[in-house]
Amino acid sequence: MRLVTAQEMGKMDQKTSKEYGIPSVVLMENAGLKVADLVSSLLDNQARRTIIVIAGKGNNGGDGFVVARHLFNRGAEVQVFLATETEKIKGDALVNLNIWRKMGQKVFQIIKSSDTNLFRVALMKADLVVDALYGTGFTGAVRNQMVSLIEAVNASGKPVVAVDIPSGLEADTGRTNGPCIIANHTVTFALPKLGLVLPTAQKYVGELHVADISIPAAVTAGSTENKGKNAGPSKNGNSTSCESDSTSDYRYLITDRLVREWWPRRTGTEHKGNFGRVLVIAGSRGMSGAAVMSAQAAARAGAGLVTLGVPAGIHDIAETKLTEVMTFPLPQSDRGTLSIAALEEIMDRAGNNDVLALGPGLGTGDETAELVKEILLKLEIPCVLDADGLNVLAGKTELFKAVRPDLVLTPHPGEMSRLTGRSTEQIQNDRLGVTAAKAAQWGSVVVLKGAGTVVAGPDHTLFINNTGNPGMAAGGSGDVLTGIIAGLLAQGMPALHAAAAGVYLHGLAGDAAAREKSMAGLLAGDMLEQLPAVLKTIE
Repeated sequence: MRLVTAQEMGKMDQKTSKEYGIPSVVLMENAGLKVADLVSSLLDNQARRTIIVIAGKGNNGGDGFVVARHLFNRGAEVQVFLATETEKIKGDALVNLNIWRKMGQKVFQIIKSSDTNLFRVALMKADLVVDALYGTGFTGAVRNQMVSLIEAVNASGKPVVAVDIPSGLEADTGRTNGPCIIANHTVTFALPKLGLVLPTAQKYVGELHVADISIPAAVTAGSTENKGKNAGPSKNGNSTSCESDSTSDYRYLITDRLVREWWPRRTGTEHKGNFGRVLVIAGSRGMSGAAVMSAQAAARAGAGLVTLGVPAGIHDIAETKLTEVMTFPLPQSDRGTLSIAALEEIMDRAGNNDVLALGPGLGTGDETAELVKEILLKLEIPCVLDADGLNVLAGKTELFKAVRPDLVLTPHPGEMSRLTGRSTEQIQNDRLGVTAAKAAQWGSVVVLKGAGTVVAGPDHTLFINNTGNPGMAAGGSGDVLTGIIAGLLAQGMPALHAAAAGVYLHGLAGDAAAREKSMAGLLAGDMLEQLPAVLKTIE
């Protein structure tokens, strides 16, 4: 599902009215009706319920007046509080304010502190609050009476439905700079705004509902819809679909529907060779678990054959733990890590496989760094590079651009910090920008892990994931993700789609495991156990 900024959504609204002849007041009517429908679904015995609508001076307030009208017509007691002078209401919002007044309904203005006290009293008797104070054009911080108003709503304990966006939240950044409505539900219109799906906004958005308000599909799709769904990135950074010098249209929220569109179909006539061969090169002394979990995850994700190469000293452990995955020993250093002498056999094995997963538990050191470098330079199959495979290349990232086949990099913020030379705080403050920039610079697919994992391709396509939970911040979780992405790549998914689908499925498996085991008790192995059930929902 495409993600848009406030400005992009505004242009779509204008295009709908100018080119398709749908009046903006009709869009406002449809928006308010969808919010009213949700409120009705949340309240039983609506005729006995008291609902407060708080409205601002802009179009968001106009949406609120429409909500109030429909809920009143359905039998609810509705009180409208307007946080501005009525003289400031203009355009479509004024049309709907006048309709509300002609219905004989009052508007309570909140201008001074005594008005806020009246509002607090009203809140005590309310069953639900509809927030229509600020719309997606809001930036900065709320001021004056709005501060007291928002604080009163949040302190009331009443359920809140936000219209388009919680008041006080920035639509493009997902940030707040002061008080912000904490909604239980947010109904956004046509397409989700970028800020609504970012981790910083989750506390305020609650459950997000995307409502169709009759904007034509050709408008919401835009000229680059196929780019995010069907185009695979190439090593030169160009999409196989279309070209553009703008990145604004290339953001998507990963959804079930999107992953199903990408999913490799099985007709019933295939054999294991049809689903790809994955070679996993991983592990070191004391780190056999990382190697084992990556290999298991690749097999669980659907790869036909998975082979794991590990240092000879831990081979017996890996072979004992794995039943469905083939294993083989490789020369090792005195430190129990892979030796540079392993290069020739690794490359020979790679020639008989479709995908390489490299890095989990490899360890660090000069010899490991040299081995990883040589593998990447000689490689002719797609590769997922993770963990120590990334760490040993800090300061050598020019190598990524030199890799010929598709390369998927899966750093967590600490690893990204080492790769870029930026602080972890700087990276976390600009997760989308950093990921997109580095994907383009390195000519690779980059997966920046963490809450709201970001996946970017060298063609500027960007995906944001909203599955997963804090319980997944556990050892081995990233190793499982590496294997899942490698397994999807082996089945023929383009690198960008395999990465995006992989993080989505990984998060779903983590959510399923947390429901069964709790977040505190969640282990990486629990995600592996849940993966088949998650895949079943996609198939």
